[in-house]
Amino acid sequence: MKYLSKRAASMDSVGTDCRELKRTYDECFNKWFSEKFLKGVTEDPCTALFKVYQDCVKKAIREKNLNLEEIETDVLGTEREKQPPPTT
Repeated sequence: MKYLSKRAASMDSVGTDCRELKRTYDECFNKWFSEKFLKGVTEDPCTALFKVYQDCVKKAIREKNLNLEEIETDVLGTEREKQPPPTT
């Protein structure tokens, strides 16, 4: 059985301009999670990278004329979390 390389197994970013940012953030997060978080270190050193990547993704979504409101709405911990998703 062939195994996918780490890079091939990861999901691509929504915007081509964001691909390298995503790769950099993923590497940072995966290293922190496996080497620090699982050993009790909860301070995430990748937060700034995530913010830059998130801004890039939001820009790409806007450029594709997609609605950002749904992804920016807080649902966890609210009554909306308990509701079934809307049907389209």
